[in-house]
Amino acid sequence: MGQPYDLPLEQLREYKPALTLRDDFSDFWEESKQLLAQVPSEPQLTAIEYPVDGVRLYELSFAGFGDARICGYYAVPDRAGQHPGLVLYHGYNWSHDGQIHDVVNWALHGYAAFGMLVRGQQLSEDNSVAPHGNAVGWMTKGILSKETYYYRGVYMDAVRALEVLAEREEVDTSRIGVTGGSQGGALSLVAAALSAIPRVVVAEYPYLSHFRRAIDTALAGPYLEINEYFRRNSAPEIEEKAMETLSYYDVMNLAPWVTCPVLVSIGLIDEITPPSTVFAAYNHLQASDKQIRVYRYFGHEPMSAFHMEKLKCLREHLAPNTTN
Repeated sequence: MGQPYDLPLEQLREYKPALTLRDDFSDFWEESKQLLAQVPSEPQLTAIEYPVDGVRLYELSFAGFGDARICGYYAVPDRAGQHPGLVLYHGYNWSHDGQIHDVVNWALHGYAAFGMLVRGQQLSEDNSVAPHGNAVGWMTKGILSKETYYYRGVYMDAVRALEVLAEREEVDTSRIGVTGGSQGGALSLVAAALSAIPRVVVAEYPYLSHFRRAIDTALAGPYLEINEYFRRNSAPEIEEKAMETLSYYDVMNLAPWVTCPVLVSIGLIDEITPPSTVFAAYNHLQASDKQIRVYRYFGHEPMSAFHMEKLKCLREHLAPNTTN
Protein backbone atom coordinates (compact mmCIF):
# COMPACT_ATOMS: atom_id res chain seq x y z
CA MET A 1 0.00 0.00 0.00
CA GLY A 2 1.11 3.55 -0.70
CA GLN A 3 2.28 5.39 2.38
CA PRO A 4 0.15 6.97 3.70
CA TYR A 5 -3.22 6.12 2.12
CA ASP A 6 -5.25 8.59 4.23
CA LEU A 7 -4.57 12.30 4.77
CA PRO A 8 -0.94 13.42 5.16
CA LEU A 9 0.21 13.61 8.76
CA GLU A 10 0.38 17.40 8.83
CA GLN A 11 -3.28 17.53 7.79
CA LEU A 12 -4.26 14.80 10.26
CA ARG A 13 -2.86 16.83 13.14
CA GLU A 14 -5.24 19.67 12.22
CA TYR A 15 -8.19 17.51 11.17
CA LYS A 16 -11.18 18.51 13.31
CA PRO A 17 -14.48 17.94 11.47
CA ALA A 18 -17.68 19.44 12.81
CA LEU A 19 -19.43 17.39 15.46
CA THR A 20 -22.64 15.66 14.37
CA LEU A 21 -24.41 15.39 17.70
CA ARG A 22 -28.15 16.11 17.87
CA ASP A 23 -29.95 18.47 20.25
CA ASP A 24 -30.93 15.68 22.65
CA PHE A 25 -27.49 14.06 22.71
CA SER A 26 -26.80 14.81 26.37
CA ASP A 27 -30.35 13.92 27.42
CA PHE A 28 -30.11 10.58 25.66
CA TRP A 29 -26.99 9.54 27.50
CA GLU A 30 -28.30 10.80 30.81
CA GLU A 31 -31.44 8.73 30.29
CA SER A 32 -29.32 5.71 29.36
CA LYS A 33 -27.31 6.03 32.58
CA GLN A 34 -30.52 6.33 34.58
CA LEU A 35 -31.82 3.13 33.00
CA LEU A 36 -28.56 1.40 33.88
CA ALA A 37 -28.81 2.60 37.48
CA GLN A 38 -32.20 0.92 37.80
CA VAL A 39 -30.55 -2.49 37.26
CA PRO A 40 -28.74 -3.84 40.35
CA SER A 41 -25.25 -4.94 39.35
CA GLU A 42 -25.38 -8.26 41.25
CA PRO A 43 -21.72 -9.22 40.69
CA GLN A 44 -20.78 -12.88 40.93
CA LEU A 45 -17.22 -14.06 41.53
CA THR A 46 -15.87 -17.59 40.96
CA ALA A 47 -12.25 -18.53 41.64
CA ILE A 48 -10.20 -20.10 38.83
CA GLU A 49 -6.95 -22.06 39.07
CA TYR A 50 -4.15 -20.54 37.01
CA PRO A 51 -0.54 -21.81 36.87
CA VAL A 52 1.26 -18.71 38.16
CA ASP A 53 2.21 -17.43 41.60
CA GLY A 54 1.32 -14.01 42.96
CA VAL A 55 -2.09 -13.58 41.33
CA ARG A 56 -5.66 -14.58 42.20
CA LEU A 57 -7.89 -15.16 39.18
CA TYR A 58 -11.68 -15.20 38.97
CA GLU A 59 -14.58 -15.29 36.59
CA LEU A 60 -16.52 -12.10 37.27
CA SER A 61 -20.00 -11.40 35.92
CA PHE A 62 -22.53 -8.65 36.51
CA ALA A 63 -25.94 -7.47 35.35
CA GLY A 64 -25.44 -4.93 32.59
CA PHE A 65 -27.77 -2.74 30.56
CA GLY A 66 -31.19 -4.30 30.14
CA ASP A 67 -30.24 -6.91 32.75
CA ALA A 68 -27.99 -8.81 30.33
CA ARG A 69 -25.43 -10.98 32.11
CA ILE A 70 -21.99 -9.63 31.24
CA CYS A 71 -18.95 -11.80 31.91
CA GLY A 72 -15.22 -11.34 32.16
CA TYR A 73 -12.03 -12.36 33.90
CA TYR A 74 -10.69 -10.58 36.96
CA ALA A 75 -7.15 -10.93 38.30
CA VAL A 76 -5.71 -9.25 41.37
CA PRO A 77 -2.24 -9.30 42.95
CA ASP A 78 -2.08 -11.81 45.79
CA ARG A 79 -0.95 -9.21 48.32
CA ALA A 80 -2.67 -7.32 51.09
CA GLY A 81 -3.83 -3.75 50.59
CA GLN A 82 -5.55 -1.84 47.83
CA HIS A 83 -4.36 -1.94 44.25
CA PRO A 84 -4.89 0.36 41.28
CA GLY A 85 -7.65 -0.89 39.00
CA LEU A 86 -7.66 -1.38 35.26
CA VAL A 87 -10.61 -2.25 33.02
CA LEU A 88 -9.65 -3.88 29.73
CA TYR A 89 -11.95 -3.73 26.69
CA HIS A 90 -11.30 -6.00 23.74
CA GLY A 91 -11.46 -5.51 19.99
CA TYR A 92 -14.48 -6.13 17.79
CA ASN A 93 -15.23 -9.87 17.88
CA TRP A 94 -11.63 -10.39 18.96
CA SER A 95 -11.06 -11.88 22.39
CA HIS A 96 -9.41 -15.28 22.20
CA ASP A 97 -10.12 -17.23 25.38
CA GLY A 98 -11.56 -14.07 26.87
CA GLN A 99 -8.16 -12.32 27.16
CA ILE A 100 -7.55 -14.41 30.25
CA HIS A 101 -3.76 -14.32 29.86
CA ASP A 102 -3.69 -10.56 29.30
CA VAL A 103 -5.74 -10.04 32.45
CA VAL A 104 -3.32 -12.16 34.48
CA ASN A 105 -0.34 -10.32 32.98
CA TRP A 106 -1.74 -6.95 34.10
CA ALA A 107 -2.21 -8.31 37.62
CA LEU A 108 1.44 -9.37 37.60
CA HIS A 109 2.21 -5.71 36.83
CA GLY A 110 0.41 -4.73 40.03
CA TYR A 111 -3.11 -3.93 38.80
CA ALA A 112 -6.48 -5.33 39.81
CA ALA A 113 -7.47 -6.01 36.22
CA PHE A 114 -10.91 -6.80 34.84
CA GLY A 115 -11.32 -7.78 31.20
CA MET A 116 -14.94 -7.19 30.22
CA LEU A 117 -16.28 -9.45 27.48
CA VAL A 118 -18.53 -7.51 25.12
CA ARG A 119 -22.12 -8.75 24.87
CA GLY A 120 -22.65 -11.30 22.14
CA GLN A 121 -19.03 -11.27 21.02
CA GLN A 122 -17.53 -13.47 23.71
CA LEU A 123 -19.47 -15.37 26.41
CA SER A 124 -21.54 -12.37 27.59
CA GLU A 125 -25.28 -12.35 27.00
CA ASP A 126 -26.73 -10.12 24.29
CA ASN A 127 -30.44 -9.61 24.90
CA SER A 128 -30.84 -6.65 22.55
CA VAL A 129 -33.03 -7.00 19.47
CA ALA A 130 -32.81 -5.74 15.89
CA PRO A 131 -36.34 -4.60 14.99
CA HIS A 132 -35.45 -3.87 11.36
CA GLY A 133 -32.93 -6.62 10.63
CA ASN A 134 -29.22 -6.14 10.21
CA ALA A 135 -26.27 -7.12 8.06
CA VAL A 136 -23.92 -9.79 9.37
CA GLY A 137 -22.20 -8.76 12.60
CA TRP A 138 -23.16 -6.17 15.21
CA MET A 139 -22.50 -2.84 13.51
CA THR A 140 -26.03 -2.49 12.13
CA LYS A 141 -28.01 -4.30 14.81
CA GLY A 142 -30.89 -1.99 15.78
CA ILE A 143 -29.33 0.82 13.73
CA LEU A 144 -32.58 2.56 12.76
CA SER A 145 -33.24 3.75 16.31
CA LYS A 146 -30.92 5.24 18.90
CA GLU A 147 -32.88 3.39 21.59
CA THR A 148 -32.40 -0.05 20.02
CA TYR A 149 -28.88 0.27 18.58
CA TYR A 150 -26.61 -2.54 19.75
CA TYR A 151 -23.90 -0.28 21.12
CA ARG A 152 -26.22 1.36 23.62
CA GLY A 153 -25.96 -1.76 25.72
CA VAL A 154 -22.24 -2.11 25.06
CA TYR A 155 -21.46 1.47 26.12
CA MET A 156 -23.51 1.12 29.28
CA ASP A 157 -21.91 -2.24 30.06
CA ALA A 158 -18.52 -0.53 29.79
CA VAL A 159 -19.63 1.98 32.44
CA ARG A 160 -21.04 -0.77 34.67
CA ALA A 161 -17.73 -2.67 34.47
CA LEU A 162 -16.03 0.36 35.99
CA GLU A 163 -18.64 0.59 38.72
CA VAL A 164 -18.26 -3.08 39.60
CA LEU A 165 -14.47 -2.81 39.77
CA ALA A 166 -14.69 0.34 41.90
CA GLU A 167 -16.85 -1.54 44.43
CA ARG A 168 -14.16 -4.14 45.11
CA GLU A 169 -12.59 -3.59 48.54
CA GLU A 170 -9.11 -4.49 47.24
CA VAL A 171 -9.27 -1.74 44.59
CA ASP A 172 -8.26 1.86 45.19
CA THR A 173 -11.16 3.76 43.59
CA SER A 174 -8.98 6.85 43.16
CA ARG A 175 -6.65 4.92 40.85
CA ILE A 176 -8.65 3.22 38.10
CA GLY A 177 -7.79 3.38 34.42
CA VAL A 178 -9.24 2.03 31.17
CA THR A 179 -7.50 0.63 28.12
CA GLY A 180 -8.05 -1.36 24.96
CA GLY A 181 -7.42 -1.50 21.25
CA SER A 182 -9.75 -0.87 18.30
CA GLN A 183 -13.28 -1.42 19.67
CA GLY A 184 -11.59 -1.59 23.07
CA GLY A 185 -9.94 1.77 22.45
CA ALA A 186 -13.32 3.24 21.60
CA LEU A 187 -14.91 1.78 24.73
CA SER A 188 -12.07 3.18 26.83
CA LEU A 189 -12.82 6.69 25.57
CA VAL A 190 -16.58 6.15 25.88
CA ALA A 191 -16.25 4.92 29.47
CA ALA A 192 -14.22 8.00 30.39
CA ALA A 193 -16.79 10.23 28.69
CA LEU A 194 -19.75 8.68 30.48
CA SER A 195 -18.20 7.97 33.89
CA ALA A 196 -16.13 10.00 36.35
CA ILE A 197 -14.31 6.89 37.59
CA PRO A 198 -11.37 6.64 35.13
CA ARG A 199 -8.22 8.55 36.01
CA VAL A 200 -6.46 7.76 32.73
CA VAL A 201 -7.27 6.37 29.28
CA VAL A 202 -4.92 4.50 26.96
CA ALA A 203 -6.70 3.94 23.65
CA GLU A 204 -4.96 2.05 20.85
CA TYR A 205 -6.19 2.80 17.30
CA PRO A 206 -9.73 3.51 18.62
CA TYR A 207 -12.73 2.46 16.56
CA LEU A 208 -16.32 3.81 16.28
CA SER A 209 -15.37 7.37 15.38
CA HIS A 210 -16.36 9.77 12.58
CA PHE A 211 -18.67 7.21 10.98
CA ARG A 212 -19.31 9.14 7.79
CA ARG A 213 -15.65 9.30 6.87
CA ALA A 214 -15.04 5.78 8.16
CA ILE A 215 -17.50 4.15 5.77
CA ASP A 216 -16.09 6.20 2.89
CA THR A 217 -12.44 5.50 3.72
CA ALA A 218 -11.97 2.16 5.52
CA LEU A 219 -10.61 -0.55 3.25
CA ALA A 220 -11.35 -3.51 5.51
CA GLY A 221 -13.03 -4.48 8.75
CA PRO A 222 -16.40 -4.05 10.42
CA TYR A 223 -17.13 -0.49 9.29
CA LEU A 224 -17.91 -2.15 5.97
CA GLU A 225 -20.87 -3.92 7.60
CA ILE A 226 -22.56 -0.51 7.49
CA ASN A 227 -21.82 -0.18 3.78
CA GLU A 228 -23.28 -3.64 3.23
CA TYR A 229 -26.43 -2.68 5.11
CA PHE A 230 -26.87 0.30 2.79
CA ARG A 231 -26.31 -1.97 -0.23
CA ARG A 232 -29.15 -4.19 0.98
CA ASN A 233 -31.36 -1.24 1.98
CA SER A 234 -30.84 1.40 -0.68
CA ALA A 235 -33.62 3.86 0.23
CA PRO A 236 -31.98 7.22 1.06
CA GLU A 237 -34.19 7.68 4.10
CA ILE A 238 -32.81 4.47 5.61
CA GLU A 239 -29.24 5.72 5.29
CA GLU A 240 -30.23 9.08 6.72
CA LYS A 241 -31.91 7.46 9.72
CA ALA A 242 -28.99 5.11 10.32
CA MET A 243 -26.49 7.96 10.24
CA GLU A 244 -28.65 9.86 12.72
CA THR A 245 -28.50 6.88 15.07
CA LEU A 246 -24.74 6.57 14.68
CA SER A 247 -24.27 10.21 15.62
CA TYR A 248 -25.27 9.32 19.20
CA TYR A 249 -22.55 6.65 19.35
CA ASP A 250 -19.78 8.48 17.55
CA VAL A 251 -16.69 8.63 19.75
CA MET A 252 -15.88 11.94 18.08
CA ASN A 253 -19.06 13.41 19.57
CA LEU A 254 -18.34 11.96 23.02
CA ALA A 255 -14.69 13.02 23.03
CA PRO A 256 -15.30 16.53 24.46
CA TRP A 257 -16.65 14.90 27.63
CA VAL A 258 -13.34 13.16 28.39
CA THR A 259 -11.41 15.20 30.95
CA CYS A 260 -8.85 12.75 32.39
CA PRO A 261 -5.39 12.23 30.82
CA VAL A 262 -5.47 10.35 27.50
CA LEU A 263 -2.83 8.52 25.48
CA VAL A 264 -3.77 7.39 21.95
CA SER A 265 -1.93 5.41 19.28
CA ILE A 266 -2.50 5.09 15.53
CA GLY A 267 -0.65 3.56 12.61
CA LEU A 268 -0.68 5.51 9.35
CA ILE A 269 -1.50 2.45 7.24
CA ASP A 270 -4.41 1.30 9.39
CA GLU A 271 -7.03 0.08 6.90
CA ILE A 272 -9.63 -0.72 9.59
CA THR A 273 -9.63 2.48 11.65
CA PRO A 274 -8.46 5.09 9.16
CA PRO A 275 -6.08 7.58 10.80
CA SER A 276 -8.36 10.51 10.01
CA THR A 277 -11.16 8.96 12.07
CA VAL A 278 -8.84 8.58 15.05
CA PHE A 279 -7.53 12.13 14.76
CA ALA A 280 -11.13 13.37 14.44
CA ALA A 281 -11.82 12.05 17.94
CA TYR A 282 -8.42 12.97 19.36
CA ASN A 283 -8.60 16.57 18.19
CA HIS A 284 -11.98 17.00 19.88
CA LEU A 285 -10.71 15.79 23.26
CA GLN A 286 -10.92 18.54 25.87
CA ALA A 287 -8.50 16.87 28.26
CA SER A 288 -5.63 19.19 29.13
CA ASP A 289 -3.26 16.21 29.23
CA LYS A 290 -3.58 14.34 25.94
CA GLN A 291 -0.98 12.76 23.69
CA ILE A 292 -1.05 10.76 20.46
CA ARG A 293 1.70 8.46 19.22
CA VAL A 294 1.88 7.98 15.44
CA TYR A 295 3.53 4.95 13.83
CA ARG A 296 4.08 5.52 10.14
CA TYR A 297 4.80 1.92 9.13
CA PHE A 298 2.12 0.16 11.17
CA GLY A 299 -1.49 -0.72 10.51
CA HIS A 300 -4.23 -2.15 12.71
CA GLU A 301 -1.96 -4.15 14.96
CA PRO A 302 -0.13 -4.10 18.29
CA MET A 303 2.93 -1.87 18.27
CA SER A 304 5.73 -2.91 20.61
CA ALA A 305 7.10 0.62 20.90
CA PHE A 306 3.71 1.86 22.04
CA HIS A 307 3.40 -0.85 24.67
CA MET A 308 6.31 0.73 26.51
CA GLU A 309 4.55 4.11 26.29
CA LYS A 310 1.39 2.50 27.61
CA LEU A 311 3.17 0.96 30.60
CA LYS A 312 4.80 4.28 31.49
CA CYS A 313 1.54 6.22 31.16
CA LEU A 314 -0.45 3.84 33.35
CA ARG A 315 2.32 3.72 35.92
CA GLU A 316 2.54 7.51 36.01
CA HIS A 317 -1.17 8.01 36.65
CA LEU A 318 -2.05 4.89 38.63
CA ALA A 319 1.28 4.13 40.38
CA PRO A 320 0.97 0.41 41.17
CA ASN A 321 2.66 -0.61 44.39
CA THR A 322 4.47 -3.92 43.89
CA THR A 323 6.00 -4.09 47.39
CA ASN A 324 3.02 -4.04 49.80
